[in-house]
Amino acid sequence: MAARCAEQLNAHKLEVETAHGVSAHVFSLDLTAEVGAADLHAQIKAAGLSVDILINNAGLGRQGEFVERSLEVDLGMIDLNVKALVADDMIEQGSGKILHVNSTAGFMLGPLQATYFATKAFVKSFSQALDEALRGKGVTSTVLAPGFVETEFAKAADLEDTGLVNGDGATAESVAQHGYDAMMAGKLVTINQFGLRFMINCLMPFMPYRMKLKMISKMQTKA
Repeated sequence: MAARCAEQLNAHKLEVETAHGVSAHVFSLDLTAEVGAADLHAQIKAAGLSVDILINNAGLGRQGEFVERSLEVDLGMIDLNVKALVADDMIEQGSGKILHVNSTAGFMLGPLQATYFATKAFVKSFSQALDEALRGKGVTSTVLAPGFVETEFAKAADLEDTGLVNGDGATAESVAQHGYDAMMAGKLVTINQFGLRFMINCLMPFMPYRMKLKMISKMQTKA
């Protein structure tokens, strides 16, 4: 498990080890840093560990117009949401499963979250291409694209009081289970809610781009 907060990581480590009788390893570091992913990779290797299942769950988002935000914030978003995903150790092993916890944002256009939506489009494309290239080598790659999930993400991304997070979201537990099951089954792309699947697959492809831009912009605007 890797994240910035050592205290929370160690609490999760104890919870997992107690509940499941396994050994958990924690790595406290900042994956938004330019060398964050490389540092994590080096620490895992130094610990003598190999990765059979990789779940890329870390993500960073920000609400607001691109031109009004610090460029440093958006570059950190790209480092975390895009660059941190790219690794090739499983190819050498000849086996493994990857789950990219993405977002329905990867299927849409986000005027008030331009960089975030663009990074999620990268994840969607990259993961599917990776699966096609590696499936014959024993490695599968699955994209989990949920809608609103009840976590701290909305607050951290300053999305509270917007249409994107109004109403009841899915629980983190239900989304995690859905994604895990899809990964173990080797699915290519999975969306956890039927309504979202219908909208993204059956409605949005036929909508004009300007209409989609205005619709999402309205959903991203604070009340």
